[in-house]
Amino acid sequence: MKKHGILNRHLAGALAELGHGDGVLVCDAGMPIPDGPRVVDLAFRAGVPSFAEVLHGLLAELVVEGATAASEVREANPEAAGLLADHFPGLTLVPHERLKELTAGARLVVRTGEARPYANVLLRCGVFF
Repeated sequence: MKKHGILNRHLAGALAELGHGDGVLVCDAGMPIPDGPRVVDLAFRAGVPSFAEVLHGLLAELVVEGATAASEVREANPEAAGLLADHFPGLTLVPHERLKELTAGARLVVRTGEARPYANVLLRCGVFF
């Protein structure tokens, strides 16, 4: 059994398959999930695991060159907005409807148990060299 890092075998395998430019949507339990991308659903119950916990775990495993979130997060969920601003100084904000359109191009969707609105971010993978 793996000792460190992500233990969920579905998530670990999906992350290993990602390449430069691939999109990863980290979303709350209420975000509509499009047909197409691979989905790893980590939601256990409302709030577990949290958006912050999942995002921190993913950022320890991924190189991210860009991130996009819904502009509504600033007013509807200041805690998530602060978290995203701290991690992604160049965060792109778009209307929520546009973010939902962009998720169709994601290669992977990671669903958290987060139950607060707009706790969603679309990550664009970078390279480690």
